[in-house]
Amino acid sequence: MSDKSLVHSVYDGIEEHDNHLPNWWLFILWTSIVFSAGYWFWFHIAEAGPDQLGEYAAESAEVAKRASGSTPASDDMLLTLAKDSGVLDSGKQVFQANCAACHGAQGQGLIGPNLTDAYWMHGGSPMAIHRVVADGVVAKGMPAWERTLGAERVKAVTAYLLTLKGTDVPGGKAPQGEPEQL
Repeated sequence: MSDKSLVHSVYDGIEEHDNHLPNWWLFILWTSIVFSAGYWFWFHIAEAGPDQLGEYAAESAEVAKRASGSTPASDDMLLTLAKDSGVLDSGKQVFQANCAACHGAQGQGLIGPNLTDAYWMHGGSPMAIHRVVADGVVAKGMPAWERTLGAERVKAVTAYLLTLKGTDVPGGKAPQGEPEQL
């Protein structure tokens, strides 16, 4: 017998031989088919595993559980944190990494308002400052930081900002907003 008997077909001068598929290729094919059948049965027929909504609900519950462990912010707590040097160091690091681009390295104001004067656009009380840092003011370009930084870092930044308030750094941006009512 010659090699021509193994030729299955010839088209445009290309000879097609009747060769078997490689075993490694067949193994991957059949493994994929068996896995997909098992996956389909497990998640869609038996509903033994969590679906996307179930996973989301579990992750949301975990986040809520972690968040409930932290103490809610209050004026007194933020003022107490403003006296803790460890919290202030942490707050300063977070401020330098995330806030200094808009508010300046010393809080003197660049694109964002000056944080060292007595004028505040959204209130100068500890909770008002915390609310602006946590929830942002999207209309004025201030992002909400609580989802990114977490509740504890937002409290630390707020405590640090309370130490900047009233320092009137030279070369700061002109006052914006209303003077703080004491």
